[in-house]
Amino acid sequence: MEVIANMKDRDKREHALQRAEELQSRISSYLNVKDQIYTGFDLQEEHQKLKSRILEYFNATEEQWDDWHWQMKHRIEDIETLEKLVDISNEQKQAIEKIEKECRWSISPYYLSILDPSDPSCPVWMQAIPSADEIDDLYGKEDPMAEEYTSPAPRITRRYPDRLIINVTNQCAMFCRHCQRRRNIGEIDEPAVKKDIEEAINYIRNNPEIRDVLITGGDPLTLSDDKLEWVLSEIRSIPSVEIIRLGSRTLVTLPQRVTQELCDMLEKYHPLYINTHFNHPREITPDALKATKMLVKAGIALGNQAVLLKNINNDPNVMKKLNHELLKIHIRPYYIFHAKSVKGTSHFVTRIEDGLEIMEQLRGYTSGMAIPTYIINAPDGHGKTPILPQYLISHDEEHVLIRNWEGKMFKYPNGHED
Repeated sequence: MEVIANMKDRDKREHALQRAEELQSRISSYLNVKDQIYTGFDLQEEHQKLKSRILEYFNATEEQWDDWHWQMKHRIEDIETLEKLVDISNEQKQAIEKIEKECRWSISPYYLSILDPSDPSCPVWMQAIPSADEIDDLYGKEDPMAEEYTSPAPRITRRYPDRLIINVTNQCAMFCRHCQRRRNIGEIDEPAVKKDIEEAINYIRNNPEIRDVLITGGDPLTLSDDKLEWVLSEIRSIPSVEIIRLGSRTLVTLPQRVTQELCDMLEKYHPLYINTHFNHPREITPDALKATKMLVKAGIALGNQAVLLKNINNDPNVMKKLNHELLKIHIRPYYIFHAKSVKGTSHFVTRIEDGLEIMEQLRGYTSGMAIPTYIINAPDGHGKTPILPQYLISHDEEHVLIRNWEGKMFKYPNGHED
C-alpha cells in the first residue's frame, strides 16, 4: 500500500511540474519585454538632466522645485519657454500656435522633467504637449458626457442614485491633452465661487440618499489647504454622507503637492479616498512614491483610473507593467476608462477590441489586485458600463458553460436541487 501511495504522490508531483511548465510558457512573452517598458525609476538619470536644465532656465533652487506653489507659478504655457527646454520642430510650433487660440495648454516643470525632450512619441510628451492631431477633429464633441444636462445644482454632476460629483475648480497642475473637460479650462484658473459651492453642498444636504461624494475639477488638490478643508468639513458635517473621494492627478503631474500639512488635514475627514490617474509606467517615479507613502501613512486609500490611450498604453504588456508598478507604490488599479471622443482628443481613442485584449491578458495572467475594470461611459451621461471578455458562454436551469482565462470550456452546475 505504501508503494502505491508513493507512486500516486510521484504522479501528482509530475502532473504539477508539467502544469508549472505550461504556466511559465504562458507568461514568457511578457517577461521577454517587461524590462524594455521603462518606469520613471529606470529613467532617473535622464530626468535629472532635464530637471537641471529647467532649474537653470528659471534660476531656481532644489528647495523651490519641491514647493508646489513654485511649480504652479512656473507652469510652462508659452512656446518661447517650451522650445528652450525641449526640441520643438517648426511644424509642431505652428500647430501649438494654432491650438492655443482655442484651447489652453500648461505643463508643470516636474511633469516636463519626466518626458523625453527629443521624442514627440514619448507617452509623457503626448499627454502634455499639444499636437497637430488636435486641430482637425471630425468626431469629438465638446461635452460627450452631457454633464451640463446632469447638473441639478451649481457645480454638481449627478448620474447615479446614491452618489454625485462636486466640481470645485477648473485649475490643474497640467492640462492633459486627452482631458474630458477641455471646455472648462478657460483662459484663467477659476476656483468655484463660495456661493456655488454652498448651493452644491445644500443640495447634498437636502438629498439624504447621497452617501458618496466625489470632489473633482479640474483638480481639487490645486486648491489651498484652507479652501479644500472648508469644502471637506462642510461635506463631512452632512450625516448621510458616508465617504468622500478626491479625484486628483497631482500625484502624477505635481507630487510635490502632497505635503505633511496636507496629509495632516486630510486625515481629519476619514473615510477619505483618492483616485488618481497614471497612464504609463514612465509616470511612476521616486517623487510619486514619496507622495503615496505620505498619503497611505495618513490612512488614505489610493486607486488609479487609467484612460486607454492610443499609442500610449493600448498594449497588454504596457498596461500590465503599469498595474504592477502601481501596486508597488501603494495604488490599487481601479478602472481603465475607454477614452471619450471629446473634441480635440479623438486621436487618442482606441478600438474597444484593444481594451478587451488587455483584459484577456490580465485575467489569469496576473493577480486580481492588478486587474482593474474596463469601463465605457455610456453616451450623454448614462453612466459607467463595465466591458468584459465573454466568460459565460451559455446557461440553463441545470448547468452553465464557462470559459476560463486559458480558453478552456467547463460545464458547471447551476445551483443544487434539494
